Amino acid sequence: MNSQGLWKERFLGYSQEMQKYLRYIFNGHLMFVMVIGLGGLGFYYSEWVKTLTADFPATWIMAVVLGFLLTRSPIMTFLKEADVVFLLPLEMKLRMYFRNSILLSAIMQGFMLIIVYIVFLPMYTKVIDLNMGYSLCIILVLLAVKFFNIHIHWYMLKYTEPSVIKIDFIIRLLVNIVLLYLVFAEAGNLALILPALLCGLFFYYRNVTLKKGIKWERLIELEGKRMMSFYRIANLFTDVPKLRGKVARRKWLDWLLTFIPYRQKSTYTFLYARTMLRANDYVGLLIRLTVIGLFVLLTFPSMVASILVTILFLYMTGIQILPVWKQHELKIWVSLYPLPAKLRETAVIQLVSCFLLFEAIVFVLVLLIAGNWLGAGASSLAALVFILIFRGYSAKKIRSF
Repeated sequence: MNSQGLWKERFLGYSQEMQKYLRYIFNGHLMFVMVIGLGGLGFYYSEWVKTLTADFPATWIMAVVLGFLLTRSPIMTFLKEADVVFLLPLEMKLRMYFRNSILLSAIMQGFMLIIVYIVFLPMYTKVIDLNMGYSLCIILVLLAVKFFNIHIHWYMLKYTEPSVIKIDFIIRLLVNIVLLYLVFAEAGNLALILPALLCGLFFYYRNVTLKKGIKWERLIELEGKRMMSFYRIANLFTDVPKLRGKVARRKWLDWLLTFIPYRQKSTYTFLYARTMLRANDYVGLLIRLTVIGLFVLLTFPSMVASILVTILFLYMTGIQILPVWKQHELKIWVSLYPLPAKLRETAVIQLVSCFLLFEAIVFVLVLLIAGNWLGAGASSLAALVFILIFRGYSAKKIRSF
């Protein structure tokens, strides 16, 4: 069997799949809004950097963010569900296949590391006197450490014990953060100790896992999750037939449903509220965007930045939650309810508005706690205006689904 040819075939299929959906993403309105928002944030970032003093902990911030990106090293394997049957007997002949996957993943993630490092450079050079030669050395260190991390992660995928994988992640995260801090702080020879530790982990796990087989089910599951993440983004712009969502009971959120009146008119409200609370797509999305939005708000405390960030993140949240309308599209019993169709539309719009209102309240409360009264006031006003406008937009968007 030609494993090199199989990998090229899978990679070509993956590339074509990406191109098919990227056409819609880069032509979509969400990308336009994000570009405008990122442009505004870039301007305020440059203005914020000018206010930094020499004692600002830029090295620690960079070490934590880049250390996490180094530690998290997913591998694009392009495996499919049927591979556990048809490729399992050929495992020993697929070494080149997985080497290509590891190499491609390292290149893609290395490129992302360089982009994040370049974004941090204005902040870093404000507190550290950095020359071009040392900056290039830092990039080489990032790429080398990513090489070791992605290989160690590959070896860890041969374990089935979750505790072992979690402990490995924590150890590598701490090592990467401390290593990068020493490098960014120009600690000299002291920074050479931790790379030696990473090398030791690399050779140790390689030797220990030599006789361990590939955990096909685990690799296929991870590849499926990776593709589902992309499909969820693409689903904002076009229908994605391959998109599959996961559902969790989340009994601890049942108390929220008690606020819905027990009456016939609330049928759709209860249905979609239960759907949004149980589906991972919506609760997880709300939490992620809220946390990221808080980080950006606290980083750029000016009034104009608070307005831009609030509107940007509320829009990204709302536009990604609206597809809940299509969640029960193929279920005929939803259409059999003896209720006006308008109630279904109203229920979805109200629930999306509640999600956005919750996110806005969190933004405002955190700004108040941080003492940014002006930003909190501007953020609350911008959120209220946006939610009112978005309700009208939601009605038009739902009718176009």
